[in-house]
Amino acid sequence: MKTTPQPSTRRARAVAAKRSAILAAALEFFSHYGFHGTRLEQVAEGADVSKTNLLYYFPSKEVLYIAVLKNILDVWLAPLRALQHDQPPLEAIRHYIRLKLEVSRDHPRASRLFCLEMLQGAPLLKGELEGSLKQLVDEKAAIIARWVEEEKLAPIDPSHLIFMLWATTQHYADFATQVEAVSGRTLDDPLFFAQTVENVQRMIVEGIRLRQPG
Repeated sequence: MKTTPQPSTRRARAVAAKRSAILAAALEFFSHYGFHGTRLEQVAEGADVSKTNLLYYFPSKEVLYIAVLKNILDVWLAPLRALQHDQPPLEAIRHYIRLKLEVSRDHPRASRLFCLEMLQGAPLLKGELEGSLKQLVDEKAAIIARWVEEEKLAPIDPSHLIFMLWATTQHYADFATQVEAVSGRTLDDPLFFAQTVENVQRMIVEGIRLRQPG
């Protein structure tokens, strides 16, 4: 027999749905116009809520902007969080590349907004970068360093590998216009996506594969 959701449950769902709509609309406008070029009235209209209602959930444009950026970080860093020491290193890196390219394909606006924030010196996100982001990168860099020590990977600097993985995979979102102008295709094309995954995987994995002497 079906149970009727309790009022508190229905309210929680309604609140979550409204917050989600506001964040989605905010991402749309911030990624197009930046922080200073976006007005809360635009976001409210895009989310189909009143400005007063928007300010109930997010008391200022700065609070809303930071919430959008933190959501982006959660999506962007999920593949890195999945990297574990007990995985075969080369397979783990291949899988990570695929996941990051899927993020670039599925969340291009989010990637571009994050890139824009970095180019501006991350004035509103620096604390997050120096805190939780650095902690996660240090943790995963330690895993890569262990793989190197165990002679499962070539002797590489873990941080530089992570930087290269970020730069390579996010290029297809942040510079999608350039990629399309040169290749005539985007990651939305399944064949081009598969080719991109295969080529990026091969070039990076072959660069970190341990070579036996002689």
